Amino acid sequence: MKTVGIIGASGYTGGELLRLLGQHPELDVVQITSERFAGQTAGTQFPGLQRYRNLVFESLKTVQLGDLDGYFLCLPHGKSMPVVKQLMASDTKIVDLSADFRMKSVTGYEKWYVPHTAPELCAQAVYGLPELYRTEISTAKLIANPGCYVTSVLLPLLPLLSAGLQPTQPLIIDSKSGVSGAGRNPGMKGFYAEANENFSAYKIGRQHRHIGEMEEQLSFAAGTPVNLIFTPHLLPINRGILSTIYLNFEQPVSPEQIQEILGKAYADEMFVRVMPTGETPCITQIRYSNRCDIGFVSLNGGHQLVLVSCLDNILKGASGQAVQNMNLLQALPETLGLPTEGAIT
Repeated sequence: MKTVGIIGASGYTGGELLRLLGQHPELDVVQITSERFAGQTAGTQFPGLQRYRNLVFESLKTVQLGDLDGYFLCLPHGKSMPVVKQLMASDTKIVDLSADFRMKSVTGYEKWYVPHTAPELCAQAVYGLPELYRTEISTAKLIANPGCYVTSVLLPLLPLLSAGLQPTQPLIIDSKSGVSGAGRNPGMKGFYAEANENFSAYKIGRQHRHIGEMEEQLSFAAGTPVNLIFTPHLLPINRGILSTIYLNFEQPVSPEQIQEILGKAYADEMFVRVMPTGETPCITQIRYSNRCDIGFVSLNGGHQLVLVSCLDNILKGASGQAVQNMNLLQALPETLGLPTEGAIT
C-alpha cells in the first residue's frame, strides 16, 4: 500500500480525492491539510465519506512534508510553488492540481496568473494529460494536472491538429460548467438564488485564464501558434462540463476522416469514448465517471465541423485525472480506483 497526502483537502477537489481514494486498493491517505479547518476531521466537512471520516485536517505550517509516497496539491493558483519546491528535495511523487506548473512558458503563465517564484521547475513538470503524455508521466516526479475546461477542449482537438488538419483561426470554443467549477467558496454567482433557473456567460472572448494553457498545448500539437476565442458559461447544475468547438476549413475534411483520426487516437483509451458519426454526448452520461465523451457533426460539405465533448469537471477535469496520474507515477494500473461508467439520470 502506497501512502499519500492531500494538501488543501477541504475543497471540492480534495473531497473528491478522499472519496475516490477511500475505495482505492493501493493508495491510502494518511495526511490531509486545511488552514481553515485545522483540528477538525474530514467527516465534519464531508459527512458522506466513511473511510477517512476521522482523519484530522492539519495546518500546512506544522506538518512534516516529504515522507510519503505521493502528494496531491489542491492549493489555489500561486500557492503551490513553495510547497513543490520543498517536496522536490524528497523522493516523493507530486500531482499538482493548481495551474502553477501547467505551462512551459513562464512569461505565458505570468500573463494569466501571478509572478512565478519557482520558474526553474516548470521545465521539469510533465503536463498531466495521460492520453498525450503517458510515457513521460510514468517516469516523472512532478505532474501538472490540467484544468477542467482545458481537458474538455484538448481531448477532441489535439488528435486533429496533430494529424495536420489546419482549421482557420481563431478557433471558437463555447463551454458550459456546473457551479462546482467555481470551487467551494464561490462568489455570488455560485449562490443557489443566483445560479438556479439561470444561465450566464462570463469572461467572454480572451479573458479566462485557461486560454494560455489551451493555446500552449494546441500550438505544440499543431507546430504553429493557435489562437482561441473562448467563452465559458455557468450552468445551474452541480457538476459536469459540455464544450462545443466550432472549426472552419478552407479545404473540406470528410466526416469519415474525422472519425478515423479520433477513433484511432482513442481506440485503446479507457477514459475517452468517441461516439459514432453524427452523435453527440450529454453531461448525464459522463457524470460521476472519469470519462470524456466526444462527438461531432460535419457541415457544409466538410468545410465546417462542430465538436462536442463532455466530462465531469471534478473527476476527469480534476481529481479523477489526478488519481490517474498518481497511478502512473506509482507504477500502478492506470484505471485503478477510477469509475468508467456514468450516471443514468
